[in-house]
Amino acid sequence: MSSTSKAPAAPQRDVPRGNVIDRYFKITERGSTIGTEVRGGLVTFFTMAYIIVLNPIILGGNDGTGAPLAPQATIAATTALVAGLLTILMGTVANFPLALATGLGINAVVAFSIAALPEMTWADAMGIVVLEGLIILVLVLTGFRRAVFNAVPVWLKTAISVGIGLFIAFIGLVDSGFIRSTGADSPPVQLGPDGSISTWPLVVFVVGLVLMVILMAKKVRGAILISIVVTTIVAIVVEQIAKVGGAFTADGTPNPEGFRLNVPAWPDKVIDTPDFGLLGHFSLFGSIDKIGLVAVVLLVFSLLLADFFDTMGTMVAVGSEAGLLDEKGNPPRTQQILIVDSVAAAAGGAAGISSNTSYIESAAGVGEGARTGFASVVTGIAFLLATFLAPLVNIIPSEAAAPALVVVGYLMVTQVTGIDWKSYEIAVPAFFTIVLMPFTYSITAGIGAGVIFYVILQVVVGRVRKVHPLMWLIALLFVLYFIRGPLQTWLG
Repeated sequence: MSSTSKAPAAPQRDVPRGNVIDRYFKITERGSTIGTEVRGGLVTFFTMAYIIVLNPIILGGNDGTGAPLAPQATIAATTALVAGLLTILMGTVANFPLALATGLGINAVVAFSIAALPEMTWADAMGIVVLEGLIILVLVLTGFRRAVFNAVPVWLKTAISVGIGLFIAFIGLVDSGFIRSTGADSPPVQLGPDGSISTWPLVVFVVGLVLMVILMAKKVRGAILISIVVTTIVAIVVEQIAKVGGAFTADGTPNPEGFRLNVPAWPDKVIDTPDFGLLGHFSLFGSIDKIGLVAVVLLVFSLLLADFFDTMGTMVAVGSEAGLLDEKGNPPRTQQILIVDSVAAAAGGAAGISSNTSYIESAAGVGEGARTGFASVVTGIAFLLATFLAPLVNIIPSEAAAPALVVVGYLMVTQVTGIDWKSYEIAVPAFFTIVLMPFTYSITAGIGAGVIFYVILQVVVGRVRKVHPLMWLIALLFVLYFIRGPLQTWLG
């Protein structure tokens, strides 16, 4: 996720005070102009619009029953719709330059740690997301959210973010075919289909990854989106010349040299009426019958950890970038920001496209001068317009979009320096939190291991009083989660 340097304050009086928009959003009061807010809002959109492409990829697999969620274009259109509406809500209610969309990392939890469980359906998984969002809303309204936030050590929150970043990068490498299963016990994986970069799709992936890294190093606005577009064009040209086809032939035979997800080709139409058929695609309590109440509670908590702490850090970071924090380091209208973000988590699940959350990419728009919620309104409108371009998603192969997963994963992993690796009681829980997420293909397993090791080691080193009572409860729930198989058998 990206960050930017501060832009110089805009002239104070470019907009007449009689302007309704200026008065409502306090544009002049915060040292900005309508033109600056529009530019900042568009920059934020182009910096984070990659989620319209990546969310269908993350949610593109099958659930525990073997059924897909929906066509990619439907997922893309709904992703853009919900992001647009919620970002406009953030702008008008909280008057803060913060944009929201489906959370990368959170959608990976939903796709790979929840929906993929045996007998789970996508509707069941999205019901868990709705439950999580409603709980966060209650925690915000009661003030309990800050208490839970304080219960988890800062370094463990950092380790969770790092682990999710490593997991996202691993998903990108696997989805692109850069890392592949050997089908043997040892080694279990290898580079490409034969241990080398030997196919045109892999070349496309490498080109896209290198381009994205270069653009980000050059601090180009919208580097991720630009790279996806350019790499997709390269893939279309490659397919026209080499005719490598898709990952499977027409009769279903695997084609290890083909493009994954989509065969790149220009669509019959670029603009189409969006399909929002996923709206309402959730079952609030259906998961309880499938995996039991204890497992549901733990999965909801896993989402809480992935979704819960990110927003508070994001809003403070964006507020700092915009110079909007008060003397206590809090942004204006904090409660409204947290309420909208909590509603976003539930709304994303209710729309069938995973929890929505605040994006640190909003700092890019702030770097362009955005200081008010009007920039968020502009970003939201851009997302709504993007719903009509959903057919473009069907031409993007994994090899063109997966570099974004790798790069976003890298950006999240850079937080690893915030962990004290010389302290065993910190380093060991952090280590297991980070490595178990990609190694077990489960974010829940990583979080659970980190919490349990944290409690154990605090007891061993004689710091029992440092462990918050909530952490004892959380550790116990995770123990039950890890032994739920034998426990369910024993309970009969």
